Amino acid sequence: MKKKIRAIQYGVGPIGAAIVRLMREKQSIEIIGAIDSDPAKAGQDLGDLLGASDAPWGVPVTNDAASMLGESADVVIHSTSTLLPNVMDQLMACLAAEACVVSTCEELSYPWRKYPELAAKLDAEAKTWGVALIGTGINPGFVMDKLLITLSAASQNIESARAVRIVDASKRRLPLQKKVGAGMSVEEFRAQVAAGAIKHHGLPESVAMVSDALGLAVDEITETIEPVVARERVQTPYLEVAAGQVAGVHQIAHGYAGSKEKIYMELQMFVGATEPADTVEITGNPNLSLTIPGGTHGDIATASVVVNCIPAILDAPAGLRTSRDLPMCFLPPDANP
Repeated sequence: MKKKIRAIQYGVGPIGAAIVRLMREKQSIEIIGAIDSDPAKAGQDLGDLLGASDAPWGVPVTNDAASMLGESADVVIHSTSTLLPNVMDQLMACLAAEACVVSTCEELSYPWRKYPELAAKLDAEAKTWGVALIGTGINPGFVMDKLLITLSAASQNIESARAVRIVDASKRRLPLQKKVGAGMSVEEFRAQVAAGAIKHHGLPESVAMVSDALGLAVDEITETIEPVVARERVQTPYLEVAAGQVAGVHQIAHGYAGSKEKIYMELQMFVGATEPADTVEITGNPNLSLTIPGGTHGDIATASVVVNCIPAILDAPAGLRTSRDLPMCFLPPDANP
């Protein structure tokens, strides 16, 4: 039997905690430590921090990233921020430690159009150290891009692609409910959108990934963000939304080749959504459509995609990779290292 995969968790917020819990179920993975900038978490045992019934685990949490990254991990699971410029130093340090990286940073999922220089820098650094990195999750990373790309394998002469995702945000974590503006006034929502503080990141990245994968030659990507206004009071485990307040976001991204729309992606993410579902469609020969009734639970599925991706990123060629590049499959709990 080969040695277990040595993993470090970088960021122990709600998503990082969900990832850690799932990694603990995998016999092939050994969590050797965690990094978090919160001084209240530093110095704790990771199992104690997560409230695990079998704590302590003997796995330290530290805010000294350099020290932890010196522990020769095979892979770092990175979940600290949505915005790529904010995490560049963290990612570069992980690569310099000769560790592969799986990150939930949405802007890392397909960064070449928005941040070509940063993408090139990460790709070069990863190749310097002979490791690979990827930004992935459920959306972007699966529902509105990888799933569409996979479905396209059964079609010819593809003309366009479409994805619609309706999410009941009341079933999601508090940071996400706040990120979509739940509980705000419409005026406050619009002000926060203008400031760049309210939105779900990743739709333009998914449009670009699908365009490049399907050869749709999209040369312009547009995006609109509007509030979903609650028609009646909605109570979540974390907050209350009154009728007339914002329940969440309605975002639409279009991908155009010249004047012709080639890709349409719509995201409705709001508390109280009564008919959640994920639908992807291909217009080609034949036309194909796939719907997941109830949708894909973002927090659970994000942890699943990230952890299941670990063997693939360890086997990937060095450099910056995407979910378009890598095979995605289930990592059984009892799989050998």
